[in-house]
Amino acid sequence: MEDNVDRSRIPVRRATLEDVAREAGVSLATADRVVNQRDGVRAKTVESVRRAIAKLDYRANPAAARLARGQSFRFAFILPSSTNTFMAVLMQQVRRISDWLEPQNAFIDILQLDVFDPEALASGLSGLAGHFHGVATVALDHPKVRAAIDDLVTRGIPVVTLVSDAPTSRRAHYVGIDNPAAGRTSASLMGRFLGGRSGPVGVILGSMSLRDHVERLFGFQQVLSGEYPGLNLLPVLEERDQSERNQAAVARLLARHPDLIGLYNVGAGNEGIVAALEAAGRPLVFIAHELTEATRRGLLAGTVAAVINQDPGHEARSAARVLMAQATGEPILPEQERIRIEIFLRDNMN
Repeated sequence: MEDNVDRSRIPVRRATLEDVAREAGVSLATADRVVNQRDGVRAKTVESVRRAIAKLDYRANPAAARLARGQSFRFAFILPSSTNTFMAVLMQQVRRISDWLEPQNAFIDILQLDVFDPEALASGLSGLAGHFHGVATVALDHPKVRAAIDDLVTRGIPVVTLVSDAPTSRRAHYVGIDNPAAGRTSASLMGRFLGGRSGPVGVILGSMSLRDHVERLFGFQQVLSGEYPGLNLLPVLEERDQSERNQAAVARLLARHPDLIGLYNVGAGNEGIVAALEAAGRPLVFIAHELTEATRRGLLAGTVAAVINQDPGHEARSAARVLMAQATGEPILPEQERIRIEIFLRDNMN
């Protein structure tokens, strides 16, 4: 008699090591020795266990194995000590990902340093040796920082760079967007929004020592000079991603250049820029990075024309996955770890 149950909807239970042992007619300890390729098992028994593994389609659960062995990992995430809104959101996402890691016996410590100061960042990195199984850091592309990263790697501690890279170091992986492409995208948007107009365009960035800022600036200059020769790029203002400094810098820029038609902020501190533009009441095309509360409000008000965004949640998860893979020897899936450039206009905000 048929039971009229759609068995295609019933989840198939995943085979366990106990199932393998039972199928092969061996003890759990013997099955474990075969799965983990340890010595002391007769060839005939090894073959029986392997046949059981194939028949049951058994796949080892690395997390369960680590828990059974009492193996644990501790990772350090180094984030800026500034009040950068994007980095504050990234920190929230790192704290969330720690909840995902904990059941796998992996834990995260968040350390806040002045990533604009190469001495402070290099010293902070050097102090992590012997305390962590992996490090994710917002990097400064500076010789002392690269040397500190290389020293950690030499000591067997993999390093992942986060948001900003140090590509000539021995870091294992970079988690972040393609920054030259982000700069080129910003310039294309600027030129299209300005619709053939000519005039000066201002640029603000955090630091010329941050590789992501330099690469975005390079991409921006590349497109602007090649495709929009009527747009005159003014000297770059370096304001350390600080909202108050950005606000004062934009106020001075507007006073000195009454014909300013465009503004690009390569980094953070958009709250101050939006405040300065709204106080001046000057219409211009402002392109910003990262969808925060400030840039969201600016988009809705028309103060911000477009936002180039990177997903901080994806970056936190990717950095954690890569560190786990480095610690356990498991493979990394490149497509899963690719951080894509997002463009937000007033019309497509979530």
